[in-house]
Amino acid sequence: MEVKGKVHEVSPTQQVTESLKKRELIIEYVENPQYPEYLKFEAIQDRCALMDNVKIGDDVEVFFNLKGRPWTDKSGKKSYFNSLQLWKINVLSGAGAASTPEYAAPSADISSSSDDDDLPF
Repeated sequence: MEVKGKVHEVSPTQQVTESLKKRELIIEYVENPQYPEYLKFEAIQDRCALMDNVKIGDDVEVFFNLKGRPWTDKSGKKSYFNSLQLWKINVLSGAGAASTPEYAAPSADISSSSDDDDLPF
């Protein structure tokens, strides 16, 4: 799944347990401008680094998986929790956006002509 929005908050990486770290991202999602929604995504383990270049105010596209799990408290009452687990993020515009994509090759100058060009067609 994916969604586009504006970065509202980026949390620092938290070491939850000795073997688990996570980081949260809040984006402002505006389907109806009168009532913006604030969506919280979480990244775990090595995916925490995906937010290193993301800044508040950036327009982003977030790719995520929807996760859900049950939990039973001490009294036996069952509750359900949902989470949006981020696995990729693209900065579309803002401070974290690259001016040219990393994969772009340097431009070639094709305007110069050579007299010895002998094309076969």
